[in-house]
Amino acid sequence: MTQTPTTPVPLLAVTLGDVAGIGPEITAKMLMGHDALRQKARLVVIGDVAVMQNAVRSLGGDPAIVREVARPADATNTPGTIEVLQAGPSLAHVKLGEISADAGDGSVRFVTTACALARAGEVDGIVTAPLNKAAMHAAGHKWPGHTELLAHEFGVKTFSLVLSAGDLYVFHATTHVSLRQAIEDVNPTRMRAVLRLAGAFAKALGRGDKPVAVAGLNPHAGENGIFGSEDADILAPAVAEANAAGILAAGPIPADALFPQAVRGKWEFVIACYHDQGHAPFKSVYGDDGVNITVGLPVVRVSVDHGTAFDIAGKGIAREDSLILAAERAANLAPGWGHVWETARAQTGG
Repeated sequence: MTQTPTTPVPLLAVTLGDVAGIGPEITAKMLMGHDALRQKARLVVIGDVAVMQNAVRSLGGDPAIVREVARPADATNTPGTIEVLQAGPSLAHVKLGEISADAGDGSVRFVTTACALARAGEVDGIVTAPLNKAAMHAAGHKWPGHTELLAHEFGVKTFSLVLSAGDLYVFHATTHVSLRQAIEDVNPTRMRAVLRLAGAFAKALGRGDKPVAVAGLNPHAGENGIFGSEDADILAPAVAEANAAGILAAGPIPADALFPQAVRGKWEFVIACYHDQGHAPFKSVYGDDGVNITVGLPVVRVSVDHGTAFDIAGKGIAREDSLILAAERAANLAPGWGHVWETARAQTGG
């Protein structure tokens, strides 16, 4: 999925996230100081012009570099400029570091606008700054997070939150639900679906010869039923079925053994059964050097792997590293994402 000299760089929509958090600051830093990124992608911010002007001003920049565009295609990608498509009413009144229903509503609006542009073929991918779930819920939007909202907007049923750093991809069978609910959701139907999705993704990347490793749900992957029956009754049959269908798969493997092995390079594709099983070890090792990819959508979407950081919003100390990585990964994946989507849809039915 690498670009060639004759391949036009993809046009990416960068959603601003919750404007009370660090989204505007890291977006401004990315576009003010990393012009090499523009050789890999054209970037248009989906958000709020006044908010971006305030962010630039707070960083000592000239707010005049913020330019409003009516359509993504109008973005010139000129170094030193920040081109913004205004999505809804101004949010300049929102106070930094505080939960705001207006900011929550805006963060959802930015995403739905980007999705509409992607469905219309006006952008090639979506890069998302973090939203705040409490603010989103205060505005009446009861989505658990970005991933579920995006799946709804594109009408897909089989999808996964995937944390990635380098060649490692950690799929999640469940995400933003209680641990009690996650255990219920690790059922045969879901495990078969996420195994097919991970296998299709590996194949689309040209790595179909790399097995998908499934983490055990229980300690020691159940220890022959001593610590629970789910690993033997649900995970093992799903792995066997995947192998029978031509998808290389292994497991269930005790999670405390699997993740150190994955970090050392033994596994490139991993399935975590629940949110913290995948997130905790990944973030402990990679910190801000990872990204969040939604696999199962018809368009590439990559996000930072951190939150809104209300405690440091407006202080000028937020790091833009993860957002830059997200934009670079989206730019790299976008040219071949149609193949990823078609392969995944063929395996899962969408």
